[in-house]
Amino acid sequence: MVKILDKKKIIIIKDIIFSAVGCIFISAGIVFFLLPAKISAGGFSGIATLTYYLFNLKLGTVIWILNIPLLIIGFFRIGKYFFLKTMFATWFLSFCIDFFESLNIFLNIEDILLSAIYGGVIIGIGTTCIFKANNSTGGTELLIQIILSYKDDFKVSKLLIIIDSLIVVLNLIIFKQIEIGLYSFIVIFLNSKIVDLFIEGVNFTKVVYIISDKTMEISNKILNELDRGATGIYGKGMYKNKDKLILMCVIKKRDLIRLKEIVRSIDNAAFMIISDAIDVYGLGFNKERKIN
Repeated sequence: MVKILDKKKIIIIKDIIFSAVGCIFISAGIVFFLLPAKISAGGFSGIATLTYYLFNLKLGTVIWILNIPLLIIGFFRIGKYFFLKTMFATWFLSFCIDFFESLNIFLNIEDILLSAIYGGVIIGIGTTCIFKANNSTGGTELLIQIILSYKDDFKVSKLLIIIDSLIVVLNLIIFKQIEIGLYSFIVIFLNSKIVDLFIEGVNFTKVVYIISDKTMEISNKILNELDRGATGIYGKGMYKNKDKLILMCVIKKRDLIRLKEIVRSIDNAAFMIISDAIDVYGLGFNKERKIN
């Protein structure tokens, strides 16, 4: 029981650290790169950017105020632990944004495209840290969690795109510069791609399906030479109406060439299907830890 509690404490500490680091990256990307160029990253930060230039209101403070109604609803809908993490991340993000803004440090980047690229990448890294902590910084992310708590089969991706797009268009209308809107879409795109890169990886793992009449020989050689197991899946070849044993093998990308050589050396007529595995958990691969 003590070990389990210790494990939970470690996970909580990691969540706090990842959330804090993520907030620092996101706030740095917004204040140092996007805000001087009037570029929006969508969400509540995009609305706060408008109020910053229209009414000279502090960016972080506006983000915090906008999130208060969602946090109140979230208290009853998303669970105590997730709510506390989200409230911390939302508050700390707002604090970091106002702190960085108060430093009055301007990078004076004349190329707006560079501001969009670096801002999008830095925010993407921060967002990845937040996701790694299974957390949210409020805004549209928290809105999605609340919607899913009512209707778990709701397709929120379209809603998220619509909301971010409307905010970017609003920025475009107010600032009357179409370039700002176009650069904002670049930021949103880079943010999502950076998150995909870190969360899903760069396809270092492959799933290989092998259809052959010599599956036992192939699986034994894979085990002995690559130190990888294989799973036999029973199927039927419909052309000849013949039962088949299909091998499924998950391997690292670096072992793919050797696997092909093994299969071809045993059965040159073998049929192979190779696809990407976004992520793999289990013996010999990543292990996921969750807090109950």
